Amino acid sequence: MNLLNITDLKPKQIRKIIEKSLDFKKGFKTESLKGKNVVLLFEKPSLRTKLGFFKAINILGGLPIYFGPEEIGMGKREPIKDISKVVSRMADIAILRTYSHSTIEEFSNYSNIPVINALSDLEHPCQALGDLLTIYEATSLDFKDIKITFIGDGNNVARSLSHAILSLGGEFIICTPEGYGFDETHITKIKQLENKYGGKFHIESSPEESVKNSNIIYTDVWASMGQEKEIAERKIIFKNFQVNEKLLSLSQEALFMHDLPAHPGEEISENLLEHPQSIVFEQAENRVWSQVSLLNQIFLI
Repeated sequence: MNLLNITDLKPKQIRKIIEKSLDFKKGFKTESLKGKNVVLLFEKPSLRTKLGFFKAINILGGLPIYFGPEEIGMGKREPIKDISKVVSRMADIAILRTYSHSTIEEFSNYSNIPVINALSDLEHPCQALGDLLTIYEATSLDFKDIKITFIGDGNNVARSLSHAILSLGGEFIICTPEGYGFDETHITKIKQLENKYGGKFHIESSPEESVKNSNIIYTDVWASMGQEKEIAERKIIFKNFQVNEKLLSLSQEALFMHDLPAHPGEEISENLLEHPQSIVFEQAENRVWSQVSLLNQIFLI
């Protein structure tokens, strides 16, 4: 089983991974990766993803083998297909963190072992699984009863989370400046998920209106890795889309989430990560438990 996009998982599989994540968090033990080599090929820097996967692999008895961007040079020093074929012969699973989603797709086309997307410009499915675990744990609500408001750039994190919650019948609102939401390809995908699973999707332009009756208020950086040249321009465009204490006060029952790293003074106000409504650091820790469950599930199939 590969996980390139969050919709590679069926709703039943997502629910099973989340439920088993809680078992692992409570101390359930298994060695489903005993004797397995897990290769991590990262083109981008990482804290939560790298640390979370290392710990998850160790919990399951496996051996993590890490290669940073300076070691491989995928598609430059060596063709992607050649790297994939070599890794397939020497390892049992490959975890990729890349700039371009096409890199992961090409790698998986030539791979004979499971491939996991640990972040690309298109999606971040592992983040979505950790987010769902956090939401389920913090609210005890069924996902079909969850309403998420995502304020900011319609990036890879927003795409994966929207697809995930809509697949589970929940509601997703994106509030973003015009031209920075989802493109038509993803709107089409979202409509298909709405029709198939009964979830609801809305586009909002007012942060104040978008957070009403929400269970989760979520934001992310205004400029992702690879968009550094746009930072100054985006600070101007997104200035009215900051999540702050005033905005959280409009929905005092809502919980605040951010996938980190955060930039206080930009997408969030100072000290918001420590706000009483924040579950950001629980969210960060849960990357471990959702990734343990994901890896375990892959080797049980």
